[in-house]
Amino acid sequence: MDIYINDLRIFAHTGGKSFDANKPLIVLIHGAGTNHTFWGLQTRYFSHHGYSVLAIDLPGHGRSEGTAIDSIEEIALWLWKVLDKVSFRNVVLAGHSMGSLIALEAASRRPHDTDALILVGVAERVAVHSDLLAAAKKNDAAAFDMITDWGFGQKSHLGGHQSPGLWMLGGGRALLAECSPGVLNCDLSACDAYIGAIKASKKITCPTLLLLGDKDRMTPPKMSVPLKENIKISETKVLSDVGHMIMIEKPNETIDVMDEFLRRSFS
Repeated sequence: MDIYINDLRIFAHTGGKSFDANKPLIVLIHGAGTNHTFWGLQTRYFSHHGYSVLAIDLPGHGRSEGTAIDSIEEIALWLWKVLDKVSFRNVVLAGHSMGSLIALEAASRRPHDTDALILVGVAERVAVHSDLLAAAKKNDAAAFDMITDWGFGQKSHLGGHQSPGLWMLGGGRALLAECSPGVLNCDLSACDAYIGAIKASKKITCPTLLLLGDKDRMTPPKMSVPLKENIKISETKVLSDVGHMIMIEKPNETIDVMDEFLRRSFS
């Protein structure tokens, strides 16, 4: 599905089903240096189980035109511009890593328009290692290696993809390598500069799920605790033996947890 903002095409994957404004809408927001494909299995599942889904490519990512936006706050404002172009009754904002910060900030700006919030691999502060920032700034491929090494849990380094024959680390690295020069640096710098998570969390009024990995080295579960303490209606689910790339490492478990949460939220 194409959505146009200032004559620039924004692509959103709908999971194989046409967009239906009469169904609850789930907006899936990817993390730094990736695109809508990171939510591939979740996009398809929810689009075939009662929801309209928009897995959005942020500007300059994937199939979307434009240049990457350099602050979480500005991306959140941009996101509402995109959603205001479509009709919806109920909207769920779900984001991973950088996308979780975008979802949190966006929900805080329009809490009455957000019916539920799902934050995957989230932390109150996503400080980026200086070596990773330096490599990304130089468009050095070492940045891809750092992210895949640190981002995937130990078991994922040894295999274990739920789809036989696929390689999680190789696929993740290949996806990062598709970035246009400067995009990954822009994304990581935006994450590193964002300090508004606690302030945003205090404005959230909808049911919120924090979905975490127990072996996450990039956003360890303990770093989400201040957010949970400040969000009025929140719950935390920690998946075992999984790192930061939760939707890839445990796609079926991710779907199950999200589905259960949404059923309760819309019951």
